Amino acid sequence: MRKSEHAVIIAGGGPVGLMLAGELALAGVDVAIVERRPNQDINGSRAGGLHARTIEILDQRGIADRFIAEGQKVQTTGFAGVTFDISAFPTRHPYTLGLWQKHIERIMAAWVEELSVPTYRGLAVTDLTQDVSGVTVTLGDGQSLHAQYLVGCDGGRSLVRKAAGIDFPGAEPTTSNIIATAELAELPPEWGIRRDAIGIHSLGRVDYEIRDGKIVYADTGPVGILVTEQNPDATTEPTLDDLRAAMVAAFGTDYGVHSPSSIARFTDAARQAATYRKDRVMLAGDAAHTHPPDGGQGLQTGMQDAVNLGWKLAQVVKGISPQSLLDTYHAERHPVGARVLRNTLAASTLRRDDERTRALRDTVAELLAMDEPRTHFAAMMTGLDIHYDLGEGHALLGRRMPDLDLQTANGPLRLFTLLHDANPVLLNLGRPGAIDIAPWANRVKLIDAEYAGPWTLPALGSVPAPSAVLIRPDGYVAWTDTQPTLADALTTWFGPPTSA
Repeated sequence: MRKSEHAVIIAGGGPVGLMLAGELALAGVDVAIVERRPNQDINGSRAGGLHARTIEILDQRGIADRFIAEGQKVQTTGFAGVTFDISAFPTRHPYTLGLWQKHIERIMAAWVEELSVPTYRGLAVTDLTQDVSGVTVTLGDGQSLHAQYLVGCDGGRSLVRKAAGIDFPGAEPTTSNIIATAELAELPPEWGIRRDAIGIHSLGRVDYEIRDGKIVYADTGPVGILVTEQNPDATTEPTLDDLRAAMVAAFGTDYGVHSPSSIARFTDAARQAATYRKDRVMLAGDAAHTHPPDGGQGLQTGMQDAVNLGWKLAQVVKGISPQSLLDTYHAERHPVGARVLRNTLAASTLRRDDERTRALRDTVAELLAMDEPRTHFAAMMTGLDIHYDLGEGHALLGRRMPDLDLQTANGPLRLFTLLHDANPVLLNLGRPGAIDIAPWANRVKLIDAEYAGPWTLPALGSVPAPSAVLIRPDGYVAWTDTQPTLADALTTWFGPPTSA
């Protein structure tokens, strides 16, 4: 039975909407998802994996093993055709996890169902109005829902973004690609990726294994097809004839392609919402930023948007923090999105195969063979180097907290287990009992522990050991003992102190 009102409504039940719903549900917020699909099924390939930082945020919620059990690990990442070995990176997950989006969504949807989040399926948001009390959302069946807040996780063509009047500036497309899943009557001479004057093309079985870091395709089954089109201005939904024509142009034959289960078109356009929040409406994922697929960064960036926003929105809904806390969502995530647009535009430009671009690509590859540039780009592409500007201070400030192996009075403990319930943690590594946070004790967990190991961050290397660290629910450091008063940081991030 559909309720007419929720604290938060999420438009879109893909990975970003599901992640946000889980975050809000963990915080005890009444949240519902509105999803236009009648079920969680996805046609086609879409995203094909999870990067190291995304796996970490799933580990922070205690669900990473569900994805790892079904995926395939490869200890590399890359940029513009250059592959980086990340096996030595200081993270518990120094790899990319190969896993199709349909499986990612299925696992996430099961988690969200465990948290009792309702999903209203077969419905799309068609309009919205805002007032001082919240947002009224009009649905495709003519009925409406009301919420204190609405979050658009409804993709690059987001109706929520358009209805809220949020601008979406960016770079116009210069190339167009068709991506499809279909059957081939004739087998190609080899599977894999090839580049020519038109662009990049690839053929490969949807089912595959990774053995010794190499992709080994299944002997049978549907084929994933990617072809760059000669006409960059194509905007309509592609047909089987469009796919055949593009394959003939790219491969000299269409290999008897037939029985497509999905055909879609994408370009190298790159756009970003001018603001991620307009009053009581917020955007996350592709609704906030779209870009070329190079590096597989879209899903990663969107899920990390959700984890940044979730705990902040929960605190505002529950009256713990003022609405101004929501301003930090745009302040922190917009620069991250802008950097993703920048590096995907650069990578997509380097895909071209003219003489000048080949020279540039070779020069970039030569630079990325050097230790410092290689480490810098690997940390960027994995999301492990994200740094929110929280002011001057310790190197940890605004960066992800490492998953330390702690010793406590109750025995050994992994730090990430302290974040499973999405609550903030104050980690005291100094004298037990030396820190008193009684006015915030109902909101922040105080843990006395010992840690004797190294403090090492991706791209930065070793950093000084702090004696106390305040960790936000998204796993980023909000304060260390080298900063000004702890009370100020607690108030800023987790609301004013309660009276005695």
